[in-house]
Amino acid sequence: MRLRKKKNLAPRMERCGDVWVREPELRKGQWLLDRDLTEVHLEIGCGCGKFTVETAAVEAEALMVGIEKVPSALVRSMERAGAMGLSNVLFINGDAEKLLEMFGPGEVSRIYLNFSDPWPGRRHEKRRLTSPGFLARYAAILAPGGEVHVKTDNQALFAYSVKQFPASGYTLEQVTTDLHGAGPVGIMTDYEAKFHEMGLAICRCVARLNEV
Repeated sequence: MRLRKKKNLAPRMERCGDVWVREPELRKGQWLLDRDLTEVHLEIGCGCGKFTVETAAVEAEALMVGIEKVPSALVRSMERAGAMGLSNVLFINGDAEKLLEMFGPGEVSRIYLNFSDPWPGRRHEKRRLTSPGFLARYAAILAPGGEVHVKTDNQALFAYSVKQFPASGYTLEQVTTDLHGAGPVGIMTDYEAKFHEMGLAICRCVARLNEV
């Protein structure tokens, strides 16, 4: 679903300066500098931020960093964080293709991929966030034993993902094709809540980076 351009987007973005990281490459290797936090958790494609901010609220020991390419969605994420008064969440208006420019080796403990674009069709495979190229990027910034958490309603993308992880040096855990089958589990994204109300099954897995 395409978001309409938000009114007064630029000034709204500026008002979120406390949580908006304009030059993330300058923080590479230093995301926890001067912060009394123990880990960096990253959500790629954080959308309007429901999952991001609610997760940050319960994972108070971690710095939650949300990456989103669409400014109209990002500003809603940042405003949500501001409304909740969170001090352990930051946002980047950027692309996951540049992860290695933004985070140092072993700097991230957990990555969330929630309802990523499935990019169907073989010619778009490299764009999928669970394609070998992206899994290699994650491995480069994840700490030993770091995790990638995936949730999707797209069965084809999930089948593809659970095949790619073991081939790229990850061990699969908590694999399910009906996460909420016995009732709601965990924090939901905006899309996930709608899909659950519609009765759509949600797939989930955790992929743990193998320690060398």
